Amino acid sequence: MAATMISRIFAPVRMAPRLASAASSNWATLQEKVQMKIDIKRDEAFIGGGEKRIKGQHKKGKLTARERISLLLDPGTFVEYDMFAEQNCTDFGMDDPKNKYPGDGVISGRGKVNGRPIFLYSQDFTVFGGSLSGAHARKICKIMDQAMLVGAPVIGLNDSGGARIHEGVDSLAGYSDIFLRNTLSSGVVPQISMIMGPCAGGAVYSPALTDFTFMVKDTSHMFITGPDVVKAVTNEDVTQEQLGGATTHTSTSGVAALAFENDVEALIGLRDFLNYLPLSNRDPAPIIQNDDSPDRLVPMLDTVVPHDSTKAYDMLEIVRSIVDAKQFFELMPTYAKNIIIGLARMDGRTVGIVGNQPKVASGCLDINASVKAARFVRFCDCFNIPIITFEDVPGFLPGTSQEYGGIIKHGAKLIYAYSEATVPKITVITRKAYGGAYCVMNSKHLRGDMNYAWPTAEVAVMGAKGAVSIIFRGADDATAAENDYIDKFANPFPAAVRGFVDDIIQPSTTRRKICQDLELLASKDQTIPSKKHGNIPL
Repeated sequence: MAATMISRIFAPVRMAPRLASAASSNWATLQEKVQMKIDIKRDEAFIGGGEKRIKGQHKKGKLTARERISLLLDPGTFVEYDMFAEQNCTDFGMDDPKNKYPGDGVISGRGKVNGRPIFLYSQDFTVFGGSLSGAHARKICKIMDQAMLVGAPVIGLNDSGGARIHEGVDSLAGYSDIFLRNTLSSGVVPQISMIMGPCAGGAVYSPALTDFTFMVKDTSHMFITGPDVVKAVTNEDVTQEQLGGATTHTSTSGVAALAFENDVEALIGLRDFLNYLPLSNRDPAPIIQNDDSPDRLVPMLDTVVPHDSTKAYDMLEIVRSIVDAKQFFELMPTYAKNIIIGLARMDGRTVGIVGNQPKVASGCLDINASVKAARFVRFCDCFNIPIITFEDVPGFLPGTSQEYGGIIKHGAKLIYAYSEATVPKITVITRKAYGGAYCVMNSKHLRGDMNYAWPTAEVAVMGAKGAVSIIFRGADDATAAENDYIDKFANPFPAAVRGFVDDIIQPSTTRRKICQDLELLASKDQTIPSKKHGNIPL
């Protein structure tokens, strides 16, 4: 009985043929209307702020947000998120339908670069100047959250006038939400910011929290306060380019790692850069095999270091001759030029390169060089990238400007970075390794795995002349004393006999030695004491 009643209650309703036909027709009409609305909104999303503004973007030599995505990603791999998202501000006339743009000034989603997944967002300057609203921020946060979840890099293509003033504190909350995710993602997935237009006010802190910031010459600018505010407060006359252009941030402030000539070159360079990186801290860096034998000898290295220790040579020449196919992706090449950092490959494996540059300030470490190298070492350690250090350092740069600027604290950052790093660490001393700078540059005492010296290496507290002036003060024959000191200490043997260098090698065999070591150290498993986090001397 009960079963019969239930079957009657839930029995399908039988409509008269005409009513059924009418209902079906109405349903079809409704579906057509919905589909039409979807198509219209999609068309609106694809055109952004309209043809006029797109032409304005092109006139400035800039690509649109969608054109940038198309150029960066492998064809046909982009999956867009939240295309229909719109701002919901009701103040200052923002609730007018003409102020509703699908996507709300940012295009976000995922795709592939060279067959590997990434998440990205591209700000659309044609919609409210790319300004950040609550909806805009939520779109960015969504892809950042998913990138953390699956373990994939996050790329931000920034082209924004800053916070959307109409939304007040909502836009500030949006920035804070992004900053939090930048911080939580740090060391988990690679984060790269490409500045392709304005980036002002609070907006600058998201790129500052990412691993690397790249810029485009002439069209990108970063600053906390613009030229007008600077003029009003300090009475300084300065242009946007002088205050926060690509040259300023790659050469003077060190905020940006590289500057590219235009959008196209920037995006192609970014594709190349991503090839060196792992997807996350859970993954190894990609191995790309090539025809460059790991056993290749480099004869020119046997004569590259001058006999006169006061003469300079180019450490870049050494680095390029050793790495696979002479390809070295140098970072921050115009900032703190007395030290070199960048990515390369050895026997197909991605490696991080740090090297003193004798051509600039004799390769001395100073404040900027210490900070530049320390941050790079920590990046490599975050993402399982072995670190190879080429050392020729006469010490820390002396002077009141360095002491007043805090060289003690900033130099300690490099010590901290090398000491904390647990990835494979290999050091090659090519010539000078003097004083505290010897300790800093990944010495055996900072858990260097393999430390080599060339026959031209000098491991000592200081140079011969300085040492003699202290040890033999007032001596009648200073020249003889100096020669005696050189014989005893201005060579690699004092360090070698104590085990502070593992071997004195022929320079031409350096590539082979490093490749052999990297193969062995690929299974290295080293930890640091359990702690919440260390207190690096910031």
